Amino acid sequence: MLIDLHTHSRRSDGTDSPTELVENAARAGLDVVALTDHDAMTGWGEAQTAADRVGITLVKGLEISCRYRYKGVHLLGYEPDPTDPSLLAELERVLRGRQDRLPKTIAKLQDLDIPITEADVLAVSGDAAATGRPHVADALIAMGVVGNRDEAFERYLMPGRPAYVDRYAAHLEEMIRLLIDAGGRPVIAHPWTRQSRSVLTEEVIADLAVLGLVGLEVDHNDHDAGTRTRLREIARELDLVVTGSSDYHGTGKVGYDLGVNTTVPDQAVRLLEDRITLNR
Repeated sequence: MLIDLHTHSRRSDGTDSPTELVENAARAGLDVVALTDHDAMTGWGEAQTAADRVGITLVKGLEISCRYRYKGVHLLGYEPDPTDPSLLAELERVLRGRQDRLPKTIAKLQDLDIPITEADVLAVSGDAAATGRPHVADALIAMGVVGNRDEAFERYLMPGRPAYVDRYAAHLEEMIRLLIDAGGRPVIAHPWTRQSRSVLTEEVIADLAVLGLVGLEVDHNDHDAGTRTRLREIARELDLVVTGSSDYHGTGKVGYDLGVNTTVPDQAVRLLEDRITLNR
């Protein structure tokens, strides 16, 4: 059984619609796929309709932009109540932070003599719940300024680059609590990549487990073999679930194909309990 627990659609920064993502997951041979768009649950209904049609199990989730000790950390939340008012209120703050930074990012790029406008970005963001840096990157690609998203981030959009603008992100510990209160299952996404490795020490992960953290995304393209081995050991020591996934974004993230990393079925059962049936 092939289980991929981290993917993105056009409702955040992927390039597939929720329907296309589910159809592509089925073509890739997956039995279970989780839709985990950034800070939004708006693709769940469409994805479920497609999953019922093609005969694949859908896990409803999201990837939430959090902060811990001034560093960015991404938190996956699985099967929370989409009507929980406290969770929705905090997600709205996060999405508003994404939206509010767009004009500031555009202004910085214009100061660099790049003739980009908000309309250019909105033209490529489609029905995304919020317009973010990947959409700015897509607009720069369409304009011929850069060749791909990686180049856009490296030259302009990542921290320390000339068009980077900070934004609001949820507090990690508070978001773990909100997810649990909403019936969700919190798992740290790619914990030892990017900014998060410097703050997610083994001691911090242990403290988060006490708060209710359920798992670690261990098998991810951004983790090398040694990193995966140590994270798996930490998960075992703390009795945390180990997940694996593609972090699929369609054509927006090359090399992160559906099913490139997967979650072992017994770990998925631990994570999701009676929320889904893992038999097709």
